[in-house]
Amino acid sequence: MSELTVPYLVLQRCDPACNMARFYVLTIEPTLFGDTALVREWGRLGQRGRRRMDLFAGRVQAVEALETWLVRKKRRGYVPKNSAA
Repeated sequence: MSELTVPYLVLQRCDPACNMARFYVLTIEPTLFGDTALVREWGRLGQRGRRRMDLFAGRVQAVEALETWLVRKKRRGYVPKNSAA
């Protein structure tokens, strides 16, 4: 993977009985100042989501934070978008 590509992870949580259709996107991106950012975006499917950027000194810390958020979201019922649920 080259330095120019930005890996991202898309999660969804859908429950028609509760009228729930949500998404959560986790991305690790470089910043203009040489830091690494974990960008999180979430909201209702089909709507504009909220966005938050957490800055880290290195890529290792950002990946650890991404893994922590992934565990939290899976515990809440989110699944990767391309998996068969």
